Amino acid sequence: MNWGRKLVVLVLLVVLGFGLFKLLQEKSQLGNEVKEVRAEFESLAEENKDLAAKIEYFKNPANLVKEIKSQFNYREEGEKLIIIVPSASPADRGATSTGQ
Repeated sequence: MNWGRKLVVLVLLVVLGFGLFKLLQEKSQLGNEVKEVRAEFESLAEENKDLAAKIEYFKNPANLVKEIKSQFNYREEGEKLIIIVPSASPADRGATSTGQ
């Protein structure tokens, strides 16, 4: 009977040890997920802050018109629009140096 009790205790220790191992493994996985979620939260919070700043900027009609003009070559009636195209560098034009 003494061996029977020892065997039961041993089996219980093995089962409890295996369960404890699984719990520790799950805790580690959940800890990694928490880190990922926190990093994503911080990234989204920063993006939210940037978007809020842009919203405040565009609430001013003058800023909105300025951006429309710069991005879409918009001009109001009576305004003239000048588009300056930079000259192409020799490399862009396909010219090569002769070394002289």
